[in-house]
Amino acid sequence: MSSKVFNVAVVGATGAVGQEMVKTLESRNFPVASLRLLASAKSVGKTVSFMRRDIEVEELQEDSFRDIDIALFSAGGGVSQTFAPIAAEEGAVVIDNSSAFRMDDDVPLIVPEINGSDVARHSGIIANPNCSTIQMVTALYPLHLKARIKRIVVATYQAVSGSGQKAVDELSKQVRDIFSMKGTSSDVYPHQIAFNCLPHIDVFEEDGYTKEEMKMVNETKKIMDDDSIEISATCVRVPVFYSHSEAVNVEFHEQMSPEYARDILALAPGVGVLDIPTENVYPMAIDAAGNDEVFVGRIRKDSTVNFGLNMWVVADNIRKGAALNAVQIAELLK
Repeated sequence: MSSKVFNVAVVGATGAVGQEMVKTLESRNFPVASLRLLASAKSVGKTVSFMRRDIEVEELQEDSFRDIDIALFSAGGGVSQTFAPIAAEEGAVVIDNSSAFRMDDDVPLIVPEINGSDVARHSGIIANPNCSTIQMVTALYPLHLKARIKRIVVATYQAVSGSGQKAVDELSKQVRDIFSMKGTSSDVYPHQIAFNCLPHIDVFEEDGYTKEEMKMVNETKKIMDDDSIEISATCVRVPVFYSHSEAVNVEFHEQMSPEYARDILALAPGVGVLDIPTENVYPMAIDAAGNDEVFVGRIRKDSTVNFGLNMWVVADNIRKGAALNAVQIAELLK
């Protein structure tokens, strides 16, 4: 791709991630020659602001990708499976936020801080990883380079925005209804999410794990290019609007002290270390929201194994967990 500016399309432009993609293109001064905003028929006529002008949303159709160089997709797996190949055939490079192509052997799964060079082997489609996977591997990969990881056990505490705007609205309404002494209703989730935790994200597999948990397992191995890492995940939805948090236990093949880990992470791209627990300094969802970094704290030795650490990892799931990572991938294409 030799042009200095790019014709860009955003699919799912009226959704939370799609809108954040547009904002990120602007805030990072991505060289956009033209921007086409695409969504379903019900969103036609809506406008999204970009570079101080309102751009009207168009209906996503098969001929939407003519003259498009880069297409950012954030409209669900079904839409991606139908339209991403069409966009690629038209000559666009697709950066897809859904899970549709992540585990395809010929589709790179990219976190730019880790395996950005893999974009060179794309065949028209590049996959954006799962939000919870992105923040975990961003924090762990710099440590993996120094003392190879043997095993990861992770429990996630995932914000409702990961389920879309309807989930954000549902949590807001439930909180208001509870304080108004009204009954609550649940449409997005199978149970009330307000003042509750649901150990259930995506559908359950036959072995009792959810698809979300297996995404973290399989995607981590692909991104870090190491199938030998043993990974166990438990993914939980919590009544937080933005930013996912993760309790990560990691066992290494070699010694990795908390002090050494802090030094490594302090220099790692895209990572911020907040780790002075005696002064109540540690990552929190309310502070990560609206920021681009993956924040790491509570780094401490796991005394039950020879080479183990525990840590707490927090990041804005809409930004680094989705929109920012996608735009960073687009920047690699420059």
